[in-house]
Amino acid sequence: MTGAAPLLQVAELPTLTQPVVTGVAIAYFAVVAAIGAWAARRTRSARDFFVAGQGIGLWTLAIASMAATISGFAFIGGPGLTYSIGLTAVYIVLPASITGSVSTWVLGKRLRLLAEIRPMITVPDAIGARFRSPAAQGLAGLAIAIAVIGYTATNLLALGVVIKAVFGTSLTIGIVFGTVITLAYSASGGILAGVYTDLFQGMVMAVASVLVFLYVLMVAGGLGGITERILPVDPTFLSPWGKLGPMAALSFFFVFGIGTLGQPHVLHKLFMLRDPRRLKWTPLLTTGALMLTLLLYFGVGLATKGLVANGQMAALASPDDATPMFLLRFTPVLLSAIVFAGVAAAIMSTVNSFLSIGAAALTHDLPHALGRRLPDELRIGRLTTAAIALVAAGVATLSGTLVAFLGIFGFGLFASTLVPSLAVGLNWAGATRAGAVASIATGLVATLLCETLGYLKVFTLPTGVSVSGLSLVLSLLVFVVVSWFTRSEAARDLDPDVRVVLDA
Repeated sequence: MTGAAPLLQVAELPTLTQPVVTGVAIAYFAVVAAIGAWAARRTRSARDFFVAGQGIGLWTLAIASMAATISGFAFIGGPGLTYSIGLTAVYIVLPASITGSVSTWVLGKRLRLLAEIRPMITVPDAIGARFRSPAAQGLAGLAIAIAVIGYTATNLLALGVVIKAVFGTSLTIGIVFGTVITLAYSASGGILAGVYTDLFQGMVMAVASVLVFLYVLMVAGGLGGITERILPVDPTFLSPWGKLGPMAALSFFFVFGIGTLGQPHVLHKLFMLRDPRRLKWTPLLTTGALMLTLLLYFGVGLATKGLVANGQMAALASPDDATPMFLLRFTPVLLSAIVFAGVAAAIMSTVNSFLSIGAAALTHDLPHALGRRLPDELRIGRLTTAAIALVAAGVATLSGTLVAFLGIFGFGLFASTLVPSLAVGLNWAGATRAGAVASIATGLVATLLCETLGYLKVFTLPTGVSVSGLSLVLSLLVFVVVSWFTRSEAARDLDPDVRVVLDA
């Protein structure tokens, strides 16, 4: 989900400085700080810091996974995108109905079993164990570290925009304040703080989303009323493929459906489940929570378009104004305050997840690939978390165009470098070390090269074809082809205990 967010979370928001909104935001930050202080007392080792000591329960894991998937995109960028391109935007979230089941079926069981037989604290750990390859683990860690900087910078910029709107600060002060608050609980409590922050904001936002959707139906006269308003002025908006057509819609569905299998900030949480036998229930819980929370994404975008088409609202200055303007005009101020504060909390929890996996990549995966182990991973992990946050905050203060560019390839970079080795490699005993290394390198180079050339306007892909989708297909092909040509090495690249996991 967050892959589209960089383009949609950098615009100005309407001024929200009202006592109720500000008060609720302060209360949210106080709860987050309390969670961080609690988690810091429970974080005593690198294992606690990176995988919460594998002590997370089923309900907490499911809600936290949902919250990490959605971020602030579902509440600010998503409705704005729906307002702009119609039902095409639904294809970004449509895979949410199946990704929980697919992720658990394809990866969940095997990743969790790997964590039982090997000391796993990162997703690249799983790749290294599967292929007996420090090189594959190091390349995967490098890809994660690069993507995390862009993702974190984009989300810190979005957080600064929200804080500026709520408290009336400058954008720079908003970024600094958001970074300090997020860093305080990320560096002290690690992923444990992030998981329980995800739990808190996930539950609040699920309830708030349902309430906002009820107001959508009341204000706009139901889905039928919305349709009657939009069709006469923009019939393509509600066409089955939306305004961008079938190629773009199917590309969204493919990238956000298959690409989910390579999102480390979500997969990483599978290592944390206390009882692996309860993993079978995560698709039901995660998907149910996602469906409730995405009601706002779908409903506000459609309702705002209908209200504008009917003359009840002026045309939006920016698509990202869809949620703020609808909430401020048509819902109680307390509900608006909860949603705005929840957006900030959602962004902060996502930043925490990215900081954790980025710190793990730099302090654990890359040293492991070089045959070294750092002496105090917990202390260095905290320092690395702070360093990533500071670098990302510095980048976030630069132009929005640069931040957008850094964030665009994040989702695609995760997908193209991790999906083949994880989703295919953990289900195909014939996959080889050479195939894994080649596919990760291909995804890394292809995504960075194509995004850079596109940014410089050296070339333009056909309408509806995304760099993310193209790089993912190319990486999958390289993985299969190279594995087939080196198939004689497959047996040597698979340890006996890992083979048992693949056969499970």
